[in-house]
Amino acid sequence: MARCSRMYPALLVSLVLSGCSSLDALNPFSGGSKPKMAELAAFEERVVLRSLWRYDIGKAGDAVFYPAIVKGAVFVAAADGSLARLEDGAEKWRIKTGKPLSAGVSSDGERVIVGTWQGDVLAYAARDGAFLWAARVSSEVLAPPLIEAGMVIVKSGDHRIEALDLEGRRKWFYQRPSPPLSLRDTSPLVFAEQFILTGFPGGKLLALSVQNGAPVWEGTVAVPRGATELERVADIVSPPTLSGTTGCAVAYQGRLTCFDFSRSGQPLWYKDVSSSVGLMTDGNNVYVTDDEDAVSAFTLASGSSHWKTRAFFLRGMTAPLVTGQGYLALGDKEGYVHLLSSADGSSAGRIRVENSPILIMPQRLSGNRLLIQTRSGRVEALAIEPR
Repeated sequence: MARCSRMYPALLVSLVLSGCSSLDALNPFSGGSKPKMAELAAFEERVVLRSLWRYDIGKAGDAVFYPAIVKGAVFVAAADGSLARLEDGAEKWRIKTGKPLSAGVSSDGERVIVGTWQGDVLAYAARDGAFLWAARVSSEVLAPPLIEAGMVIVKSGDHRIEALDLEGRRKWFYQRPSPPLSLRDTSPLVFAEQFILTGFPGGKLLALSVQNGAPVWEGTVAVPRGATELERVADIVSPPTLSGTTGCAVAYQGRLTCFDFSRSGQPLWYKDVSSSVGLMTDGNNVYVTDDEDAVSAFTLASGSSHWKTRAFFLRGMTAPLVTGQGYLALGDKEGYVHLLSSADGSSAGRIRVENSPILIMPQRLSGNRLLIQTRSGRVEALAIEPR
């Protein structure tokens, strides 16, 4: 059975398996010595990652928080209910929501949205942090809500998608049956034209109408296989990536599959790749981090293998961010940010933000600047500069 180095908690009926353990930890026959994490190798530094500013928002705890970046403002949150607005690293306001938070942050520049373990969706004014409204969805909010088309669209822990209007009133919802065992999904929803793209347990990628939540298209990324429920887990727990009419998604214990959206989602190609952290495209290649932390590049048009690096074995790498300067940026579980050449996967730059895991892909702040948020709550802006 495939091994995962940073698996998010899974749900088995009412049992919650928390932490970053792999599914092998549940298998009584998976004993033996565990492989060691790769040590970082020396390399010729071609670019410098320079710290611009840093801020501490507070620990993430068991949650995964995404910073929201809107028109130069950065909104960040922490497990203890802290929510803040930053501009060039300076705190403009900081509030306590009064509830432990489980997901966020989302913002459209007018409002800021976060979620709780109890299924609360909380909205605040982006300008000054004033409370606007609260709504309740069916279960815990694990992923940052999506604000699009005059709605706040929320994915909850029971794999239900629910749309609220901008005052918090429910407009529609979509839910499909889930298998007995599924992975905790903290991945953001993706908006494309008039559709919402998201993955579901069992390796399904769906496009939902933003107007009413009706399924418009369904694609099979992976087919569950195996004799046990553990072996049949084949969930999509990272956001799909889009380039023109081509969309790609990857499943844990499954495949990387690309589709042609202009032809009703017809599959173009697939590769046997297992990933719980995700992928990204630059329009020419698809870059993916697999569950042993190998980073690979495949040609978007045909799926042919371009390159693969195994230099980060078991380092808990994030999905790769395409920086736009010919590099990919990834974080790891020791708090390092790595820059790889998108041409061949070789290391080009590295910096350690702090000794705390980076759980999500680095975010693009602007131009050559990146934004990092760690599990301990360090928020740091980095600039990519020539050496």
